Amino acid sequence: MKKNSCEKFGFDCGVDEAGRGPLAGPVVAAAVILPEDFNVDPLNDSKKLSPKKRINIFYEITNSAIFGVGFASVDEIDKLNILQATFLAMSRAVCELKVVPRKVLIDGNLIPPKLPYPAEAIVGGDKKFASIAAASIVAKVTRDLYMTKKSKTYPGYGWEKNFGYGVKSHIEALKLLGVTPEHRRSFAPVHNILC
Repeated sequence: MKKNSCEKFGFDCGVDEAGRGPLAGPVVAAAVILPEDFNVDPLNDSKKLSPKKRINIFYEITNSAIFGVGFASVDEIDKLNILQATFLAMSRAVCELKVVPRKVLIDGNLIPPKLPYPAEAIVGGDKKFASIAAASIVAKVTRDLYMTKKSKTYPGYGWEKNFGYGVKSHIEALKLLGVTPEHRRSFAPVHNILC
């Protein structure tokens, strides 16, 4: 698809991220431009959907929308800090789009500094704009699939269920099994174990 070819698609692009809080794994962002006739109910914040419903909607979005996904690695998180790494993932997601959006609508109150297109930050945007809600779902499912795959490489941490978040069982596994290359060394629980 050529740039600027947006037939049947709205020109606004929704952007959201997943994975700012976990102790392990990348932060993932998605940028989504939905077709004008896209109609999935409920299209809501990814955290409010059951895993099964989230996966089903994920495939509906990725089969019909224009979307891009961006990752910021654990090394980038540790080097830049989580906010700047999130901005980097968002910029990468937007740059993966096959069309040029009229405006980038970002969930939250901050705009990544190096976005190549006009942008607006919208607090609670995943409840106000379907494209942001769709981006939330794509980012969440993409990251969950990544962490599930990594759980086979690094068994014992429960990433197939906790997706790298600092739940009690994950902290206990960290103390018992040690720190992996997927752990964020700049995050206090991991840093404290290392030191």
